[in-house]
Amino acid sequence: MKLEVVGCSPAWPNPGGAQSGYLVEGPGRLLLDCGPGVLARLRERDVWPQVDAIAITHFHLDHWGDLVPWVWGRMYGLGNDLRTPQLWVQSGGREDLELFGERFGMRDMFDRTFELHEYEEGETFEAAGLQVTPLRLPHYTLRTFGFRVANETTTLAYSGDSGPSERLAELARDVDLFLCEATLERGELDGEPRGHLSLEEAVEAYGASGAKRLLITHRPSELPVDDSLELAYDGLELDI
Repeated sequence: MKLEVVGCSPAWPNPGGAQSGYLVEGPGRLLLDCGPGVLARLRERDVWPQVDAIAITHFHLDHWGDLVPWVWGRMYGLGNDLRTPQLWVQSGGREDLELFGERFGMRDMFDRTFELHEYEEGETFEAAGLQVTPLRLPHYTLRTFGFRVANETTTLAYSGDSGPSERLAELARDVDLFLCEATLERGELDGEPRGHLSLEEAVEAYGASGAKRLLITHRPSELPVDDSLELAYDGLELDI
């Protein structure tokens, strides 16, 4: 399995950065989240992104916003000769996308661009030849999921956005790589209920999970990260 960090900025972009988008290859190509800037980055190497499936953790703009320009590009002919990618959203997400479409252009705009599917918590689905298991995590009051992504030999856990929770350790139990957000400074409270992790809380979840490797993401560039930790950056490629 191979991971490419397309974008890893938090809710406000780091200078020159794209927001959440992580491309997993093995055997197919699965994009986890698709925030602003991700589509442009993918187009730096292909006229139009060649992905088999996209899976969205939640409907905060920094995790799905580039699905909108993806629609317009496909409608005006770009990538029409490519296979239509699957788009996996949480249960009820199809209706959410229809409501967004009413406001952005057309009610069926996402259904016309993607092969839409909904996932259920705890039920593994197949996307791009990979097995994906969603687990609900706390993120303010928004319904939000992390993903376990596996092929025959390797497993990756992606936190999406999450406040502190024992479920993070469950999500990342014994995986080969835990891609975990760490948006906050130590002791910072971003809301009630919480919506994000500090670096220390991400490390604690990693330690409790038994995961083999930790990659910190969604981190503001102005906040420090200890040199002993791996920090995601746009363009990073890892063989897992």
